[in-house]
Parts: sequence; C-alpha cells; structure tokens
Amino acid sequence: QVQLVESGGGLVQAGGSLRLSCADSGRAFSNYAIGWFRQAPGKEREFVAVIGWTGTTTNYVDSVKGRFTISRDGAKNTVYLQMNSLKPEDTAVYYCAAALNLVTTPGSFGSWGQGTQVTVSS
Repeated sequence: QVQLVESGGGLVQAGGSLRLSCADSGRAFSNYAIGWFRQAPGKEREFVAVIGWTGTTTNYVDSVKGRFTISRDGAKNTVYLQMNSLKPEDTAVYYCAAALNLVTTPGSFGSWGQGTQVTVSS
C-alpha cells in the first residue's frame, strides 16, 4: 500500500515556476500509476497529470500541456510535477494519488495525500 505526502507548494508570481513532490513512505510505489489533481475554492477536483508505473507513459489535461511535466524517481519513491509559466488560474490545492492503471478520473484513484497549496499572483 502507498502512503503519499505532497510538498513544494507556495506563493509565486505569474510566469514563475514551482516543483511539487509526491513521496511514498510505503513499499508498493512502483506498482502504481501516480496522478496529480487540483481543487480550487468552489470547484470540483480536476485531473492535472498522470504517470504510469514505468515512468514512460504520461497524460496531461490540455490546460497544462507544454507548461507542466510529470516525472518519477523510483529510487526515491517520488513523483514530481514541474510547473512552469504559472498562471493565476493554476491556483489551487494540489493532490497526488495512486491508481492501478493510467486513468484520469478521481474516483479511480486512492491513497490521496493531504494536498499542498499553490498560489499564483498576477
């Protein structure tokens, strides 16, 4: 079972960058696809990106393609979300979660982390 903890959020100006980390303290990290989601106040949780268990397959929501990059380091049991060219509309709490397959719907994921706040000022 995976136990995920997010970190790396913060306040950044529009156009800036942040790198989020999703670390696993369990022993089954390499068996799961890991996804990033975000939830802004008053909005539903939204899929952002997902990476397969081999690290070679990824998928992104259209609004972040070309700006965000998801990657994983198996030796560190960590998945990263590099976020460049940030926009105010990227402001949200970002969560990572695990799934058995490369899917994008929140209901297909489990072992959610506690979230990390990302705020982009204009």
